Amino acid sequence: MNLPNDTHSKTVGYLAWIFGFMGAHRFYYGKQITGTIWFFTLGLLFVGWIVDLFLIPSMDAQADHKYVAGPLNYSVGWLLLTFLGWLGVHRFYMGKWISGILYFLTVGFFGLGILFDFWTLNEQLDELNRSNSVPFGS
Repeated sequence: MNLPNDTHSKTVGYLAWIFGFMGAHRFYYGKQITGTIWFFTLGLLFVGWIVDLFLIPSMDAQADHKYVAGPLNYSVGWLLLTFLGWLGVHRFYMGKWISGILYFLTVGFFGLGILFDFWTLNEQLDELNRSNSVPFGS
């Protein structure tokens, strides 16, 4: 069932949970601080990672409530960042061509830009969706 503001996907959340001991699902749902803690502690020594298996539906609901749906899909943005962030593909998706080219030429600003985007991607997408900015001039 698609809600009017269904910004995040439980399916993507569970797929990210597979790598959750590194905080992937927590970053996806906009929980940067605990995502960083999970990254450095291996999901609180895997205990928090297992507990999160049951918390994903509530994290999904919180993200759906917090962020605005629009022309940019959060799951697409996160998949592009996770797998092609070093090439800046997620930045091209958001219509941020200059930083996308810089990411492409510098391996995501030498990795630091990718880390920044893990912390801020939900907010970047939310801001673009709220302003109704559609990338690629469509």
